[in-house]
Amino acid sequence: MRLVIARCSVDYIGRLTAHLPMAQRLLLVKADGSVSVHADDRAYKPLNWMSPPCTLKDELVDGAGTWTVTNRAGEQLVITIESVEHDSAHELGVDPGLQKDGVEAELQRLLALHVETFGQGWQLVRREYPTAIGPVDLLCRDADGRTVAVEIKRRGEIDGVEQLTRYLELLNRDPLLAPVKGVFAAQEIKPQARVLATDRGIDCVTVDYAVLKGTDDPSQRLF
Repeated sequence: MRLVIARCSVDYIGRLTAHLPMAQRLLLVKADGSVSVHADDRAYKPLNWMSPPCTLKDELVDGAGTWTVTNRAGEQLVITIESVEHDSAHELGVDPGLQKDGVEAELQRLLALHVETFGQGWQLVRREYPTAIGPVDLLCRDADGRTVAVEIKRRGEIDGVEQLTRYLELLNRDPLLAPVKGVFAAQEIKPQARVLATDRGIDCVTVDYAVLKGTDDPSQRLF
């Protein structure tokens, strides 16, 4: 990635025209060929940019001149540079991507490790228990030895209750498992989903991701 801090003006020539008057700005040239122009007054959105594929014609001489960025459609960014304060290039390598906390797969993993969240004496039978219409997130046995199917969502809505209902219909056909009860677990459960689950005999459990992860202790809370 190339970072240039320069006093410059910017003209966009394409489906319309736009002009940024002369000012101090940050110019970014990324490895994918994209060029973007940034000010110091916003977190993420550039003032102007050209997405790849595009070409950059660099006509700087002694820190002054123009950059002409042209995309496949013939649109152009013409950056007129008056002076350059900083110009450096950095190899960032391959980015591993964003890893989201609290996604359903991580909730499932944590709840499989802490099945006692649902009650004392609970035991995990299997994660991703297979059925003809897809896997049940967790198959467990409660303290009385009854089979329980647990469906886990980050946000519990009616679709999740319907999904668990279909799993329960199939699982209860298996004489080795029946009777199978259902638990709908989520960080947040919508009121409509809770009403539907209750009507179908499915228990609802709201789970605290921070507690499961070990980053929060409810006993230390004031409220």
